[in-house]
Amino acid sequence: MSVGVDVPDDLVLVGYVSGAFGIHGWVKIRPYSADADAMLSSKTWWIDKPELRSVQRMEAKIHGEDVVARLSGVTDRNGAEALKGATVKISRQQFPVLSDGEFYWVDLVGLQVENLQGESLGVVRDLMDNGAHPILRVAAADIPEADLQKHERLIPFVEHFVKEVNQEARKIQVDWGSDY
Repeated sequence: MSVGVDVPDDLVLVGYVSGAFGIHGWVKIRPYSADADAMLSSKTWWIDKPELRSVQRMEAKIHGEDVVARLSGVTDRNGAEALKGATVKISRQQFPVLSDGEFYWVDLVGLQVENLQGESLGVVRDLMDNGAHPILRVAAADIPEADLQKHERLIPFVEHFVKEVNQEARKIQVDWGSDY
């Protein structure tokens, strides 16, 4: 990391550079979310190749499942190819404001999950998308990442099961038995 650079402490990993796009220095980014609004709305991205630094996004658009973008300082295909494999992060403050009842996944990770009977089911360790809807991956906070699949509960993040998300209280209430 460059000396003297103030790196925001709220950076969120949103994708990675999968290669060059065209010959004029555009890069192709594979987003980690089906919704790339944060990438398209933020003017400043943080890229970790060759070291973590901020870059200005000059232009960006959706291209199939990817985002293609023109970044300041990247003027040709060789410059774009040099960024292949770099992760792309954005300050959480730059994410677009959501409507009531909408959440960014990053805001759900770490919330306590409790069922309607008041039993703790663990914390949201991660989320995944099965194509139809997101799924909460819930497990005790002390389960090592390597053992997560053996101990996790997979709870569909749909209204039928998720009754309340209270970000201030850092809790999600679900209609889900402790024996499921």
